[in-house]
Amino acid sequence: MESREQMSGSVNELEKDVTLNAEPVIETGETAVRNEEMTATEATAQPMEQEAESDAATTGSQSADAALDTDDAAHDSTKYGELDKAQLVERLEEVVQQPVETIRGEVTAIKAAFYALRKQELAAEREEFLARGNEEAAFAPREDECENRVKQLLEVVKERRAEYNAAQEAIRTQNLEHKREIIRQIEEITGDPDNINRQFPRVQQLQQDFKAVGPVPATSETEIWKSYQLAVEKFYDLLKINKELRDYDFKKNLEIKQQLCADAEALDDEADVVSAFKQLQELHNTWRETGPVAKELREDLWARFKNASAVINKKYQAFFEQRKSQEREMADAKTALCEEIEKIDPTQIKSYAGWDEATRVIIGLQEQWKQLGFASRKVNAQLFARFRKACDEFFALKAEFYKKTKEMFAANLERKLQLCEQAEALKDSTDWRKTTDALVALQKEWKTIGPVAKRHSDEVWKRFIAACDHFFEQKKQQFQDVHAVERDNLKAKREVIAAINAALEAEDVEAAAQTVRDLMARWNSIGHVPYRDKDKVYADYREAVDRAFEKLDMKGTRASLASYETTLSQMSGTDKVSHEREKLVRAFEQKCSELKTYENNMGFFNAQSKSGNSLLREMERRIQHIKDEIALLEQKIKLIDEKE
Repeated sequence: MESREQMSGSVNELEKDVTLNAEPVIETGETAVRNEEMTATEATAQPMEQEAESDAATTGSQSADAALDTDDAAHDSTKYGELDKAQLVERLEEVVQQPVETIRGEVTAIKAAFYALRKQELAAEREEFLARGNEEAAFAPREDECENRVKQLLEVVKERRAEYNAAQEAIRTQNLEHKREIIRQIEEITGDPDNINRQFPRVQQLQQDFKAVGPVPATSETEIWKSYQLAVEKFYDLLKINKELRDYDFKKNLEIKQQLCADAEALDDEADVVSAFKQLQELHNTWRETGPVAKELREDLWARFKNASAVINKKYQAFFEQRKSQEREMADAKTALCEEIEKIDPTQIKSYAGWDEATRVIIGLQEQWKQLGFASRKVNAQLFARFRKACDEFFALKAEFYKKTKEMFAANLERKLQLCEQAEALKDSTDWRKTTDALVALQKEWKTIGPVAKRHSDEVWKRFIAACDHFFEQKKQQFQDVHAVERDNLKAKREVIAAINAALEAEDVEAAAQTVRDLMARWNSIGHVPYRDKDKVYADYREAVDRAFEKLDMKGTRASLASYETTLSQMSGTDKVSHEREKLVRAFEQKCSELKTYENNMGFFNAQSKSGNSLLREMERRIQHIKDEIALLEQKIKLIDEKE
């Protein structure tokens, strides 16, 4: 019975990997003929064909599990985007001390985060270099100690990884030679069919040894497994196993595999899909390690286990599809936040209130970002870099604005303090007109100065206005009767205007003209009138005077011609008369040119000025005066020509 138990154990060892995608073996040709001749004992070798087909699919399942772990690690790696270069170097120095086979993903994440920061620094350095007027071709980045240290640490990792890979490859090569030696010994035992029953325990031990040997080089894995399978099949083809032992093994294996089927079916109720998938992989490992069952049950049992596995696989696939959909949604949401923050143009913000409002918006967008989940690894890193760049640019410009504003406030405060000192120096002056003009000029200058910090604004303004108020209060006390005098002057000037208008009705023109001249002299002797009435009363005065000059011929045209005719008759000699005519012609041409200039200007003012503008009326009077002078010159030239 001891031999029987040993042989039963060997059957369990022989049936290898059976995966989700493996199909039951259909034996044909030479194998089918041999199976018809096999005894119950020899039938134990049949499952070996299934074993070889299971390895690739199982490896694929394990790779999917590794892919999940790698994907989760990728999401965790985004935390390094929050560290600066020194912190990344410090973390890399810690990671390098860990076993090299466990640090690949973390080293990659740290490296990516570091060079993202380094790239930003180089871009800023290049912009600064070009801003100084340098050629881009001459740009050479400054040496970075952190980058040199990172390169040193990465070289250490590279060397350690190379040493580790070389050691692993050497171990695999040793394992390959060990497995070849085991196969050679099994083949040697098979070559002695007379003693094959006595060699069964030894073959069983060799099978255990083969299983215990570690991995071999990937290029030799299939070849060594096929050689081992062929050697074991040849051995069991010759081995005479008791049918009762074979039935016992089949029964025991059937119980195990039925339980595996039940366990796989129970995983459908597992809430955690990833956990269910990992448990399924463990069940598949146990299935592969369990020996065969009776041939008539084998296909149905495998179909039951495969169907239960398919349910979990579909859930696992659906889980990842849902996860990808969520990642796409997160990518779209984060892209929208990036676009939202990029719409804010800091260069257009000119006030503290504007910066405060924009800052509240930025912080709100950052809070929304924190609430969102991860997108895919590559997209998430790109979007985070884009979002962070926009935030960094905003706060950099905000800091620059606050710095410049603070400097401007300081300069404005200095200027206003100087105005306060000047106003305080003038507040006790009794030179009322000169000091008034000076203080008004200071007040106008004050209005041109920008704001100061709020904590100084009221204080400096009260100081300045106190000095101004002090002076004007003293001036007010000094000239408290000025307004009464101005009202008396206004009344007197209105009486002058009324008298000029009355003089126009007199019959004696010469007497009326003299009266007007006397009234004009009186007007000039009268002092100031209230400011609000100044323009109106002056306009009335000019209108009355213009009518008097026109009606009373106060321009003196006739008298002037009579006087000039007398002067001309007293000239002796033709030369003097000729010189006089040339002088008049030159004066005539000069006045014509002056008239043309004024008329051109009048055309401009007619297009630009409103009707009734005082400057326009003054120019009209000036043009009329020039025309009168031209007419007088023409008459004088005419007198000379008539005399000749």
